[in-house]
Amino acid sequence: MVSARVLQLLVLACLVYALPARGDESHLVIAPQSPVLEIGTNFTATCMIINTAEVTADDLYWNLSKTTVPREQYTKINGSALSVTVPIIDEKPVWLFCLCKKVSSYFFLNEGKFIHGIYLTKGYQPGKPENLSCVALQEKQYISTTFSCKWEASGRQTPEVPTTYTLNVAVIPSSRTYNVSTPKNSAQVEFEDSFPNHMTLEVWVEAHNKLGKIQSEHLKEDAGWFVKTNPPSDVEIISEKGFSTSLLTNWSHPIPKVYVKLIYQIRYCPNGSQNWTYVPLSDTATDIQSFRLQNLQPDTVYVTQVRCKNEKKGHVYWSNWSSNATRRTPEDRPTSKPDLWRIITEVASINERHVQFICKDPVSANGRIRRFDIQIQDQPAKVKNGSSEWESIPVNRSDSSPSQREITVLKQIELADKKSVKVSVMAVNSMGKSPEASLVISEKAREFAPVEELKVWPSGGQLWLEWKPPNRMLPSEYVVEWVSDDGRDWQREHRNTRLTTIKGNLEKFVCYNVSVYPIYSGCTGKPASLETFLEQGAPRAAPAIQVNGKPGRNEAELVWKHIPRREQQGFITNYTIFLTTGSEMHQITVPANTTSYTVRSLSGNTKYDAWLRASTIQGSANGTNHSFTTLKYAPGEMESIVVGVSLGFMFIVVTTMLLCVYKKDVIKENFWPRIPDPGESTIGNWSPDYPLKAETPKENCVSGISVLDVDVCDGKCVFEEDKASLPLKKDKYLSEEHSSGIGGSSCMSSPRQSVSDSDEGGDMADTTASTVQYSSVVAPSGYKGQTPSCQPQQAIFSRSESTQPLLDSEENPDMLLQEGSKQSQRLPRQPCFTHTAGNQDSISQLEMEKQKELEPLDFCPLEEDSEQTPTDGQSADWMPAASASSYMPQLGGYRPQ
Repeated sequence: MVSARVLQLLVLACLVYALPARGDESHLVIAPQSPVLEIGTNFTATCMIINTAEVTADDLYWNLSKTTVPREQYTKINGSALSVTVPIIDEKPVWLFCLCKKVSSYFFLNEGKFIHGIYLTKGYQPGKPENLSCVALQEKQYISTTFSCKWEASGRQTPEVPTTYTLNVAVIPSSRTYNVSTPKNSAQVEFEDSFPNHMTLEVWVEAHNKLGKIQSEHLKEDAGWFVKTNPPSDVEIISEKGFSTSLLTNWSHPIPKVYVKLIYQIRYCPNGSQNWTYVPLSDTATDIQSFRLQNLQPDTVYVTQVRCKNEKKGHVYWSNWSSNATRRTPEDRPTSKPDLWRIITEVASINERHVQFICKDPVSANGRIRRFDIQIQDQPAKVKNGSSEWESIPVNRSDSSPSQREITVLKQIELADKKSVKVSVMAVNSMGKSPEASLVISEKAREFAPVEELKVWPSGGQLWLEWKPPNRMLPSEYVVEWVSDDGRDWQREHRNTRLTTIKGNLEKFVCYNVSVYPIYSGCTGKPASLETFLEQGAPRAAPAIQVNGKPGRNEAELVWKHIPRREQQGFITNYTIFLTTGSEMHQITVPANTTSYTVRSLSGNTKYDAWLRASTIQGSANGTNHSFTTLKYAPGEMESIVVGVSLGFMFIVVTTMLLCVYKKDVIKENFWPRIPDPGESTIGNWSPDYPLKAETPKENCVSGISVLDVDVCDGKCVFEEDKASLPLKKDKYLSEEHSSGIGGSSCMSSPRQSVSDSDEGGDMADTTASTVQYSSVVAPSGYKGQTPSCQPQQAIFSRSESTQPLLDSEENPDMLLQEGSKQSQRLPRQPCFTHTAGNQDSISQLEMEKQKELEPLDFCPLEEDSEQTPTDGQSADWMPAASASSYMPQLGGYRPQ
């Protein structure tokens, strides 16, 4: 609001400055004041100093709006006047100011008196009005008094310098002038009383603005020359029987002849068509009210219109066309043949063809076709002179004229491959029969050659065809056939045709099978065919994809069906299979003729989403989504695992059983070794002279332990025999001679090493587990079963190790059973020792050990090895010495492990 107020004050100040200066108000004046300037010219203004001598022309300068004008454009007239010349180059109005430099104290006190400006208004010269035209319309039976004119404005205008037009109409010879002004390019004048018929009118337009004025060309014509009447009334068309190619047209004058004399024009066309046919003006350029239309088609509905204008030469105002008048021409006999064609379906299994005969009405049917007469003859004809019977096939046609010729199915026959027939057809209406059309269906093996190099392509909303004729024969004509899912149609072409277009009604996005048949004097040759589209688009939908059967673990077979031709809307270029699982997506492109694809390298026990995309050159469409889950195990994999494991287990079991059967001795020896039982040993039966005595074991001794006691009376013999062996038993052997026997165990003896173990030391426990020790005493003067002598002899004690038990109890199981009830075997208790000086220490040691033997024991320690020198007269038998691992130190006996 404040800025608007400031702008208003500024404009008022400028207006004050623009006013002529009085002596007491301003010292600068510009001439001319507020001029209107033509764009494209140069303007010169002069600034004059008045009522002061404080400044001169040298102190003045010019501003165009806020821009200072260069001094090159200044002109000094005298000491008190300075002019400037500026070009007028645009349409925007500007201010031109004359100002003075600050040169004195008087200027500082009266600065407002030393400025003056003018407002430069810009515009164009008015253009000459062109194409002036005027008209007076008919009103009822008279001509209206309103005279309307219009013209075309030329040149340019600006809002500051608008152009005004004045319409001038002068009536001659009355010298009466009518005029009206308007800023538009049209205007009307009203005549007094009535329209000036039979007088001369002069009309012109004047354009003017602040920069000038100009007139249009003058129209000077008879008043009737400007009249535009109504169209003829009561237009009527008459159809006359017997005149099948003509119609009579009648009408009435729209205005009395006393005012205007008229001429007429007529046009007509078949109903539904926009291709009008005009009757030449030379035939209707007279004052007439009827006219006969000639050369029309019989039984055709025609639309007719009539218009009129003043007959004066040069008159251009035709009336509007009359309303439509329609009439059908009378019928006439068909003058052209029916368009006969056939549809052949091969049946190879029975060597026959299904032949269906169809036809279209004649082009010049000249009436409504009521029936077709058809005749089928074998070739060569069996009946001559046309005496074969004709069959009539009635048809039902509507009275309305169809926009396209209808197709009629005549008859269907079964024709053998080796048979040929000729078909003749005539169309019949109420006035007669048409000429005969014929077609020959040749034997299948004798069909003629097709055309060559057929090409079909869309262009300009039409389908174009091009071909070359067969090399051997020139056809008499060609038949172009196009078939879609909705129907079939055909057209005939001249024998010299090589390039043509299909003239039928074709639809976009529909697949057509286009064929060209050469016709040889009625015989049809083989067709050349191609599929095409008038215009292709994206498929309406893609096929639904499915899994064939059940998916496997790593693969799945995806199947789909072909898109119906109506849904394709173009040639399918390819299919794309999309597979998604989680965030991963895979796509596979397959050819358009594929209906299945096996996807491999899938993950087991995984859900997949699959869909199909069908593509044409114009776009693509996606099918519905299908989900499937792969198997955790492949078919038969679990069964194979179970069978394999079962077979492996059975193989192991059978192998183990066979090994047990064939290697039972080895297994028994390794896992259950036979350990000899000292309690069942026959060591006490070395000599028949010393019978065994069964005694109850002492309470302080573990049962199952055998102790060998030597009678006192035998001591002499024993020690006499040992004299030779004592040197061999030093140290540990003397401490072991009181053993209960080889391999035996005495409750009073302690574990000692044998001769064979003296070198092994502490490794005894390691070797006795697998080695059975045997000792033997060889008497030099006797054998088992012989009575030894009491004479001193050299005794030999030998020891051996073996893994084979050779006890009598093992060799004789029956003896083992007899001896099983015995707890122990003892010899006479009284020891017999020979006290000599050489063995006094040994005897003392033996007595000490004997005393320990009489002491009760809580348990019997195991003997790793025991050796005893046999007494005189006893023979040594093989006896195993039990290892440390073969006996358990527990009360009640021993237990093998």
